[in-house]
Amino acid sequence: MWGVRSRRGAGVIASLLFVMLFLGGCTIVGASSAGAEFRIALLLPESKTARYEAYDRPFFEAKVAELCPQCEVVYANADQDPAKQQQQAESAFAQGISVLVLDPVDSSAAVTIVASAQRHKVPVISYDRLIGSPELAFWVSFDNEKVGSLQGKALVERLAKQGLSSGDIVMINGSPTDNNSRLFKKGAHSVIDGSAYTVVAEFDTPDWSPDKAQEWMASQVTQHGDSLVGVYAANDATAGGAIAALKSGGVQLLPPVTGQDAELTAIQRIVSGDQYMTIYKDFKREAEIAASHAVSLLDGKTLVGQSTETNGIPTTLLTPVIVTIENIMETVVADGFYTVEQICTTEYAQACAAAGIQ
Repeated sequence: MWGVRSRRGAGVIASLLFVMLFLGGCTIVGASSAGAEFRIALLLPESKTARYEAYDRPFFEAKVAELCPQCEVVYANADQDPAKQQQQAESAFAQGISVLVLDPVDSSAAVTIVASAQRHKVPVISYDRLIGSPELAFWVSFDNEKVGSLQGKALVERLAKQGLSSGDIVMINGSPTDNNSRLFKKGAHSVIDGSAYTVVAEFDTPDWSPDKAQEWMASQVTQHGDSLVGVYAANDATAGGAIAALKSGGVQLLPPVTGQDAELTAIQRIVSGDQYMTIYKDFKREAEIAASHAVSLLDGKTLVGQSTETNGIPTTLLTPVIVTIENIMETVVADGFYTVEQICTTEYAQACAAAGIQ
């Protein structure tokens, strides 16, 4: 059984206060400290992408509460700072956590956190992004290379339907410290590189920042504006930055722009015609798998994945789904991810009606 600890009373509280002061205000939020037998830490990487605070965290916490009412979820968000995430992990260890569920800011730097977890006899579930360590209890994510290939395929097919036999594409990739970004890029290139369209420039977006994506895209509008036929954007946040740059650069007819995460604003951009597609990923299922496996580790169970093992690590990779204006009702609405009312606000009501979203 992996390092399950009972509460250590005043000693734990004292050590926690010391660590909190020593780390200069690093904050960990606990779901309910009263009567908690076991602590499960959930450390997420950033909040610029809407999914983490809006979906991953609440879904995870709800599932843990359902399966283990006596468990406490110790939560922190690193705000895209790997050093801060390291501090948050050490603070969580000081609180006597029994399992760590970690979505790393930096997949390589997080190896240090896993090594520290090993010393504390705490198993680590790699959540969404794969940590570059073989010492993991489990990895749950999506087929990220497939995500990129679906994005690339959707973009290429859209351009062909528009009757374009050639043209220039720019690629706005994700953060260079995110292992998933490498897989998205690889999958997209596997389709785009063999197509009739040419990648004239690409950018790895630091911190997945929409502002940095917009700034870079503005320079590409100036340089390639007349020849651009498509924009590969790795997620919806960078897609939003790209679209803002295209509009401010005076582009009247927006080229198809890809995305990922099915953010509400992206779905609305798809309805209005500003964004072509996004990738819908079932964050609820991902978070609930991670929560269920974390509780299983408390019970000393051996984890088994539903996919091929990754470097000997039990793995479950979920299936991503393309969303365009044609299947909004059959995907994000049918699954209860969003309601029609949430999507079709006054600003988008006319476009929704035209698209049959009602």
